[in-house]
Amino acid sequence: MSDRGYRRPRPLSPLREHLRDTFWFAPTAGFVSVFVLWLVASEVDDAIVAFLRREEAYDELETLISFAQDTKTIVTQISSAMLTFIGVVFSISLVAVQMASGQLTPRVVRIFVRSRISKATLTVFLATFLFSLLVLASYESETDPRRVVSVPLLQSLLTLVLVGLSLLLFVVYVSSTLRLMQVGPVVDRIARDSFRVLGRMPRGPGGSEGLGARTGQVMYEGRAGVLRDVNTARLVRVARRQGVVLRLIPRIGDFVVPGTPMFTVHGGAVPPRHRLRSAVSVSVERTLHQDLAFGLRQLTDIALRALSTSVNDPTTAVQCLDRIVQFLAVVVRLPLGTVHHRDRAGKVRLVQEGPEWEDLVDLAFEEIRWCVAGSPQVSRRLLAGLDDLLLLAPEERKQPLVRHRALLVEAVERSVPVAADRDFALRPDRQGIG
Repeated sequence: MSDRGYRRPRPLSPLREHLRDTFWFAPTAGFVSVFVLWLVASEVDDAIVAFLRREEAYDELETLISFAQDTKTIVTQISSAMLTFIGVVFSISLVAVQMASGQLTPRVVRIFVRSRISKATLTVFLATFLFSLLVLASYESETDPRRVVSVPLLQSLLTLVLVGLSLLLFVVYVSSTLRLMQVGPVVDRIARDSFRVLGRMPRGPGGSEGLGARTGQVMYEGRAGVLRDVNTARLVRVARRQGVVLRLIPRIGDFVVPGTPMFTVHGGAVPPRHRLRSAVSVSVERTLHQDLAFGLRQLTDIALRALSTSVNDPTTAVQCLDRIVQFLAVVVRLPLGTVHHRDRAGKVRLVQEGPEWEDLVDLAFEEIRWCVAGSPQVSRRLLAGLDDLLLLAPEERKQPLVRHRALLVEAVERSVPVAADRDFALRPDRQGIG
């Protein structure tokens, strides 16, 4: 991934991410859209009937009425079967998600919740059901072409189109859900999401100018929870209008409780507190939107569960280490730690703490290293990953890697009594044991 420099945060980015974490927005938007579509289709059908009656084309109108009556049976079957189909499909899907969360980590449920294909499938299924009900309400008992007012011709055709789209999405959805139960696609998805977070991180010149004297402090008010993201664009705008610099005290992913410090203000009066509160989002769990370390946390959790005595699946741990090393290899030369957000004039307005290189290395390897003494496959892969990172890391970032390598060697030597076994477990291998 190339270093593309500082990207100014988009104002609606937090809102878009929050909507992606919900499962109600897409179906609601689908209900509104399908109702509008039905209104338009009804107007078109009424216009077709009115035109044929003006032209006295009663034979053609009678043909349309006959076709609509034939499709009424199909639409009736669709409306009665679709809701049952929805219940069965998503019951099976929830079982699959539960199995994936039990085998890997409960955090993988967020992949299902944020999946666009899952939301699109649910939306189209429900939209088809609602549209079929609306179409059934449009049928008239009158079959005399000289007296009929409306013939739901276009509406019936659109119902058949929605059914076809539902079947297509069903196939894609089943394929996507099955991939969620496989380790490789899950860890690949976590890695790709982490790289997207990295692409949104400001990576331009941070600046080392001082913040100035502290002139105020803002305490957190609200429910306790995890700091999931902040609207940096709004905070920069508020600080610029007030002529101050804001420093966000907790890091993204920290658990905050009411009464603890949230901001310090430097260089002027404290901005309106309601503007600051509205720019901070606290929830019950972490999200990858702005949390650079959360992807590593998920990969580590999967690896730890795989190395537990109840699961004992070192190959899964090796797959996680592959992605962990990939991520660290990308960030090894990037500036980390404190982030300075600037206004259009280039002046620092918001200072935000982020994870340092040592924090990421410890998160990636510390807990896994404690569990690898009895698994030569994982110890060999971990050694190979550390050696690769040592080749890529600049001199000032090698120390944490050297420390973890030395501790890993010490742990294996302490726990494996046979010299030949120790030599085998301490031989770097990118496949672990191929």
